[in-house]
Amino acid sequence: MNITVLIPTYRRPQDLLRCLDALTKQIRSPDEVLVVARDSDRATWDAIATVETGALPIRTVSVTIPGQVAALNTGIEAAKGDIIAITDDDAAPRPHWLERIAYHFETDDAVGGVGGRDWLYVGGTDRDDGKSAVVGRVQWFGRVIGRHNLGFGEPREVEILKGANMSYRKQAIAIAKFDTRLLGAGAQVHNDLAFSLGVKRRGWKLIYDPAADIDHYQAQRFDEDQRDQFNETAFFNAVHNETIALLDYLPMWRRIVFLIWAFLVGTRKAFGLVQWLRFFPKDGGFASRKLWLSLKGRWEGFQTWRMPPGDRTPQEGAAISVPPS
Repeated sequence: MNITVLIPTYRRPQDLLRCLDALTKQIRSPDEVLVVARDSDRATWDAIATVETGALPIRTVSVTIPGQVAALNTGIEAAKGDIIAITDDDAAPRPHWLERIAYHFETDDAVGGVGGRDWLYVGGTDRDDGKSAVVGRVQWFGRVIGRHNLGFGEPREVEILKGANMSYRKQAIAIAKFDTRLLGAGAQVHNDLAFSLGVKRRGWKLIYDPAADIDHYQAQRFDEDQRDQFNETAFFNAVHNETIALLDYLPMWRRIVFLIWAFLVGTRKAFGLVQWLRFFPKDGGFASRKLWLSLKGRWEGFQTWRMPPGDRTPQEGAAISVPPS
């Protein structure tokens, strides 16, 4: 099976070069490396030009529309492989990454997606070596458990794959696109959640294999979402996007349970009333602000979800073009 490695990138040339270098060390070599970059990102195009000819089967695609969703949709459309393995530009796949991915697809025709552990590096040096037996699940009432950076043990079926380390059988995503309803100027948080749940909903198996692992250095983002720094717009967008993804995935009775739980209880990252009561003694008005943003995100996410497709404003429209000279 031919494998395309898809890398969306924006203004992180040194991280991209580290990622490409890691791909030259794969035990199972990629058949195509597809780098999707913004047409205006001169630093990235200059960095790609420095890659030694013949080191990798690199093909480049230019996009004009901001955001990761447009880049990923353009890349999927352009990819030639039977398998599309997606990673971030600030990641460095370990040598057996593609070998493990190929194994799962080749041994089970029902497998539509494969992902693995991403070893997170805090500040670029300190690795998080924690462990979690539960990875990539949606609990019956709608709470999402990610923890892809903490998984260990044997390969197993999951419901969610993480964007930095996920791959899909092209047949499984022939009618799929990353969701253009999602909000965000750059990362469009939870696009991976929505996409993997869509593949799962259509009946394909998703496999999480901790041995198909990468090193993930979490470089700077160039939008409102700055990871560990609170930003009201990023907080609202994340709640809005998660709401759409879960309402798409859950059956009717679980949607109702999820909405009740989300408004009454919630989580640290999307407050409900219980979480507000929990944090209010310590955080006061800040907790109240998070509650307001969470409730607003849930409500507007619900409104977006129930909107007829023809009334939605698409965020896609990226065009495949020749790289700047």
